[in-house]
Amino acid sequence: MSTPTVDRYAVIGHPIGHSKSPTIHAAFAEATGQRLEYTAIDSPPGAFAATVDRFRQEGGRGVNVTVPFKLEACAYATDVSAAARAAGAANALKFDGERVFAENFDGSGLVRDIRDNLGHRLEGLRVLLLGAGGATRGAVLPLLQENPARLFVANRTVDKAMALVADFHAAGANTAVLQAGGYNDLGRDDTFDIVINATSASLTAEALPLPATALQAVGLAYDMVYGKGLTPFLLQAQAAGVRHLADGIGMLVEQAADAFAWWRGVRPATHDLIRRLSTPLV
Repeated sequence: MSTPTVDRYAVIGHPIGHSKSPTIHAAFAEATGQRLEYTAIDSPPGAFAATVDRFRQEGGRGVNVTVPFKLEACAYATDVSAAARAAGAANALKFDGERVFAENFDGSGLVRDIRDNLGHRLEGLRVLLLGAGGATRGAVLPLLQENPARLFVANRTVDKAMALVADFHAAGANTAVLQAGGYNDLGRDDTFDIVINATSASLTAEALPLPATALQAVGLAYDMVYGKGLTPFLLQAQAAGVRHLADGIGMLVEQAADAFAWWRGVRPATHDLIRRLSTPLV
């Protein structure tokens, strides 16, 4: 008797050895009764397209994409979703013959974690988003869809933040809600309910030049980086009296669940897995 074919998926990045995606998707497959194989693929810089081509030729059905290939993933696709187009980057691809569909679930994963897991509704709140790179681009549209009272993008390089926001304004984003500036533009009267660090500063244990007043009324400080304990940003928030601190492990699991549902048609539960993978914030 022949062995049934197993659908193949993977995460592609460089480096990739640290990725939790194989663990996450194996847990999802077991929990939902899906028969699949999920591996990690380290692609040399400059070889993303060739790596994906080879995986497709070998029968691959879809991939998650992590740094530094999210921009290339968007360019590789034949069909790009509104979320991926707005971000200019994709973190998931799905293959159907000659067609390659691109999605970006980073922002939806962030919103699900903040709203559903951490219990902070976003509607009517003032949100400060730190950074103006790809992570921020992926977060802006899903955050705006939650109808915050204000979404302010702050970055060291003010022109980059202004350009990012101008792109979303040109695409029809609410100009009254979405604003941009530098860290120095955050005055004493600029208060926020939620602050999200979408910079890479926590990966290098770097503190952000964020005025303490920007954190004075915050109910949740969220760092997209995960597994680093109390990052410099979270320490800043803690020192300012913010009581609810969170890292990005929930975002990681939620975006993976969105990708899994996109591929397989069933969305796995996430709460227990987030709890199992969480690192204490100490």
